[in-house]
Amino acid sequence: MTTIPKTGLGNVTPVVPSKPTGKSDPTSQLDVNISVTDLYTIGIGPSSSHTVGPMRAAKRFVDRLTSESLLTSTNRVLVELFGSLALTGHGHGTDLAILLGLSGCRPSTIDPEEVEPLVGEIRQNEKILLCGHHEIPFYEEDNLLFHKDRILTEHANGMRFSAFDADGTLLLDKEYFSVGGGYVVSHGEGDRSETKGHNVQLPYPFTSAEELLALGQKFGLSIAEMMLANESSWRDEEETITFLDDVNDAMINCIRRGCETDGILPGGLNVKRRAHQIFKDLMENPERASRDPLTVLDWVNLYALAVNEENAAGGRVVTAPTNGAAGVIPAVLKYYQRFCAGADQKGSRDFLLTASAIGAIYKKRASISAAEMGCQGEVGVACSMAAGALTAVLGGTNEQVENAAEIGMEHNLGLTCDPIGGLVQIPCIERNTMGAMKAINAARLALSGDGTHVVSLDEVIETMRQTGIDMSSKYKETSQGGLAVNVVEC
Repeated sequence: MTTIPKTGLGNVTPVVPSKPTGKSDPTSQLDVNISVTDLYTIGIGPSSSHTVGPMRAAKRFVDRLTSESLLTSTNRVLVELFGSLALTGHGHGTDLAILLGLSGCRPSTIDPEEVEPLVGEIRQNEKILLCGHHEIPFYEEDNLLFHKDRILTEHANGMRFSAFDADGTLLLDKEYFSVGGGYVVSHGEGDRSETKGHNVQLPYPFTSAEELLALGQKFGLSIAEMMLANESSWRDEEETITFLDDVNDAMINCIRRGCETDGILPGGLNVKRRAHQIFKDLMENPERASRDPLTVLDWVNLYALAVNEENAAGGRVVTAPTNGAAGVIPAVLKYYQRFCAGADQKGSRDFLLTASAIGAIYKKRASISAAEMGCQGEVGVACSMAAGALTAVLGGTNEQVENAAEIGMEHNLGLTCDPIGGLVQIPCIERNTMGAMKAINAARLALSGDGTHVVSLDEVIETMRQTGIDMSSKYKETSQGGLAVNVVEC
């Protein structure tokens, strides 16, 4: 077995900027136009930053080897994971994602049923087909290193890929950072996700909620209308509408699969799926709603549970805006479609567009990465997005939408990310049900007012960002604190 020499920056202290710094920092997105296709991506579980992002990074690395005519000269590949990726990577499927990405797979197209056979073949043969056709030896213990005591300065989710020829000469090395929601950034590379052209000129550009509200007042447009117009800078409107409908269908299908599937979730915690039984009980007792007006909450809980159980099992989910928080927006969207008067297809599209505008502000001004922000940056952001979106489709003004989004985050501030066993199961699955409930309540509170309030959405986003900086790293997706250490794994 050949041992590849290790490379690395050594023990370093992460540097967190006090303000979004723009172009000098590859992980900053303040100067980047963010599309609806960046906020919603159809992929596989269990994690957007630890599964989807690393798979994309690995694919981008082998694509670069190909484009620079280095692939056929490559004899060895070394992949190094740092920080949160190293600490919870095994529980989040990062090792699988790297193997899949190096093989040329994309999270948006791979069939979840193909993952286990493909990874099993690589591990059994100790060989990997780079880009699906160039075979090299691959010994996981030597070629995929988890540096649990080291971190790259730019972001807690750092990766380094290195390719060598048969003589051990370095052909190419590249660092990537998975900054949340499957978004991957790197020094010197402008393509930050699977969407091209982030520096396009938008008709309604905004980097804050204040700017978004001002545009709405100036032009007399809703947030959804402005977002749809912006999307036309990338593609025809009909293509965007088709994308939104596809996202809607993927979310609803995920709920359906979660309701139909029973059993134990993988990973060793022996967590039993609950959505199937809850769905069965609700369907067998239709008169229950007439006796208990809160039955609607059982349905919302069901929708969120179903999605996140599918995510925990590595199934097909929509990153919205992350996988760990993937159940909140579908649950509230399904609530709108089933329980709100006047719900229609346009409303569902407007829901997704409005939510994406809110999510874009979080990505620009803070982060949606639990490794940086804790779970306030995942479930908290999803709650905020869903709250604003529901308010919009129930007839709220832009100001009421902004108010609802602010309420949704204000009461998730300080929420930690402390998954037991590094798995996206406890407390993640139930936490999505709570996020959905808070979103619905935030919308109702906002609709009862006129949109005026004391704390602005921009102020609460900045508070979330500062709270994330102050939060101890053990509560930020490292499984080194909280429930992860106070509950005995069974």
